[in-house]
Amino acid sequence: MDSSQFRTAAHSAIEEIANYYDTIAERPVLPSVSPGYLRPLLPDGPPEEGESWDKIQADIEKVIMPGLTHWQSPKYMAFFPCNASFPGLLGEMYSGAFSAAAFNWICSPAHTELETIVMDWVAKMITLPECYLSKGEGGGIIQGTASEVVVTAVVAARERLIRRRLAHMPESEEKLDKAAEMRGKLVALGSEHAHSSTQKAALIAGTRFRAVPAPRSSSFAVTASALRTTIDACIAQGLEPFYFTATLGSTATCAVDDFAGIATLTSDYPDLWIHVDAAYAGSALVCPEYQHLCAPLAAFDSFNFNMHKWLLTNFDCSAFFIKRRRDLIDTYSIAPSYLRNEFSDSGLVTDYRDWQIPLGRRFRSLKAWFVLRSYGVKGLRGFIRNHVNLGVLFHDLVAGRKDLFTVVTGPEFALTTFHVNPVPSSADAGGGGGGAANRPDARHEAWTNDFTRDAEAKYREDANEITKEVFERVNVQGEFFLTSTVLCGIYIIRVVSATPSAEERWLRRVFEVLVEKAEEVVGERGGKVREKL
Repeated sequence: MDSSQFRTAAHSAIEEIANYYDTIAERPVLPSVSPGYLRPLLPDGPPEEGESWDKIQADIEKVIMPGLTHWQSPKYMAFFPCNASFPGLLGEMYSGAFSAAAFNWICSPAHTELETIVMDWVAKMITLPECYLSKGEGGGIIQGTASEVVVTAVVAARERLIRRRLAHMPESEEKLDKAAEMRGKLVALGSEHAHSSTQKAALIAGTRFRAVPAPRSSSFAVTASALRTTIDACIAQGLEPFYFTATLGSTATCAVDDFAGIATLTSDYPDLWIHVDAAYAGSALVCPEYQHLCAPLAAFDSFNFNMHKWLLTNFDCSAFFIKRRRDLIDTYSIAPSYLRNEFSDSGLVTDYRDWQIPLGRRFRSLKAWFVLRSYGVKGLRGFIRNHVNLGVLFHDLVAGRKDLFTVVTGPEFALTTFHVNPVPSSADAGGGGGGAANRPDARHEAWTNDFTRDAEAKYREDANEITKEVFERVNVQGEFFLTSTVLCGIYIIRVVSATPSAEERWLRRVFEVLVEKAEEVVGERGGKVREKL
């Protein structure tokens, strides 16, 4: 493909992509294919002779599109969003054109310097404490995902503690043996509702993991007292807590840990690296009404959020900020002769390879730069606030049907979680049980009656079963895509509508579908109860 053919192909591809976004709401949000659908549609190997672009492009609609889950659809309300925008897509085009490994400054100065500037822009935009800016000891780096960031932070935290504890020892086999012995007793901590990436990072780092309780009584957030209790319990067992993931917007409910309280513990546990995972909800910090959450971050070691989730910068673009970049460099800096150059040796440039696990890196800052300039801070605030308002609307719809639903959390950062109320027991369905007038409230300790010891457990079991069935019927119908989870024994349905094409009409429609399926299941189960009578 020469430059002339590229122009023709690119115009055609861009037209097809633009049309895809214009019509995305008309496509089924979930594919209807079965596992292995693609192999029979493709040859066993690549063609011997090159094919024309027309033939290649035709296969996008024919074989790729049927297997796509449309994350940009307004009917996608599962997990968290993975937003894209046209400025971000243009950034990806230029990034691909300027292909380079860019592991140090001299490999492509623009790669490094734009990233430093853009990350400072982002830090100022969300009002991170000044210690996270590049003008001081800190700075920002773009990584692939929040999971990658957590691994990077866990390993750096592990090595920082070892460096501190063994600083008095000369380099020797004895020191290496002592370090290996210490690693076996280190424990990474995270909320019981934190993303699984913390547990996975501890596994990769060869350390242990302990969950910190975050019960419903604390709104599913980790409190300072819960963290202290867990730390002290580990120490009593001869273990060494060295890292904690604090959460701003947990995966299940968008809970926010007690940052202010946790910050007061840092003086008691100076070797505990505290990382804030704000993968989804961190984007809301562009809005002043959320920026009060940032002040305690000055006491912590690192912060991360994914611009590719809720800030219109297409995957992947995870903004990672560090308070002391030396903590990363001392862990990840290895300089064989083939990587050395006069600029790196001078100490006057940033080599981001020393801040991360991989060597090479993509030119991700271009798309972030394009998005920030295209939307501006006001545009991004409007984008976030629209989704927050939609979340409030949906929450109010659910809360307005107390006969069918019980809200568990929300609306938090556009997310609402809830369960379906269970069918009354036979004792309350009529005949011998006192009827509806004496039916206990759903939150009451009694479900069947005031004297059944396992009443609360029975209520929860019934609620979980019916909620799961309603959830599955909604997804099987295929009009919308939702996700569920289990939270402290409660099976909940999660609804978050935060795609660029999200609108009020789609939230009203998904609510109609939920009501329809809930009434359907409740009716069927109520009929079975009456049959037993």
